[in-house]
Amino acid sequence: MCDELNRNDAEAYFLQHGLGKGVSRRGFGRMGVGAGLLAMLPWTASATSEVNLVESRVMVPTPDGEADCYFVHPAKGRHPAVVLWPDIFGIRPAFRQMGKRLAQSGYSVLVVNPYYRTMKGQLVPDDAKIIGPELRKKVFPKGRELAGTLSPETCVTDGKAFIAWLDKQDSVDAGKKAGTAGYCMTGSYTFRMAAAQPERIGAGASFHGGGLVTDKADSPHRLIPEIQAGFLVAIAENDDERQPEAKDALREAFEAADVDATVEVYEGAMHGWCPPDSMAYNQAQAERAWEEMLNLFEERLV
Repeated sequence: MCDELNRNDAEAYFLQHGLGKGVSRRGFGRMGVGAGLLAMLPWTASATSEVNLVESRVMVPTPDGEADCYFVHPAKGRHPAVVLWPDIFGIRPAFRQMGKRLAQSGYSVLVVNPYYRTMKGQLVPDDAKIIGPELRKKVFPKGRELAGTLSPETCVTDGKAFIAWLDKQDSVDAGKKAGTAGYCMTGSYTFRMAAAQPERIGAGASFHGGGLVTDKADSPHRLIPEIQAGFLVAIAENDDERQPEAKDALREAFEAADVDATVEVYEGAMHGWCPPDSMAYNQAQAERAWEEMLNLFEERLV
């Protein structure tokens, strides 16, 4: 979960490693934000830059209003839908780029603004190459305030609205299962979304997700018996150190429910290691997590 302890870990990692393995802070500073993110998200064999994409800013109707989102998909054909939930810092260039990269692999991707009820647009400015210590001090309190306006119920109603909208798009193959991925606080959203729409969600991926195992009656791990999707739960090393029993509880719940899932602690990866604008970004482990997600989606979104 995003808090001061994780912030300290992230800052220590940032000072020691720059922007993660393979890209220095000085080198990143010489690139524009788009070029920098592209350099840190190399195309893989299953995601070639030859695929022409269509990108758009869209307004998605929900029971509580309209959510401003980013929609990206291949220019030709119909493809499985994926809902991409950003971390506590919300929708921004890093997550739009991640959505774009996922679309290159053959998916119609909706990157959502979970805070649309109280804030349109984004917390992090477009020209921010990294959410470093100073910027974090400015935007984290607001992000925490906005996160407090959300609930398990809003996650479920939003998730249903996003899928309903996607299923009406010409680029979406509604006959194939949909996927969802979440980061930090929205890692738990993938569980809730899959449990609420078991017939529609075929795969879920949680990256450094917070609050997956709690003592509450509606704890995400207690929803696993309602899930029919394959799952990837990628856990940060420092999150595991703080709650080592969580991984075991998740594995036991998935096994008891006979739900296909991989629950793994990523060695050396700090909370927030996946988004390329994070202080904790770890390129090697982020790429590994990305490939695991692609493998899951390829297998289950059929």
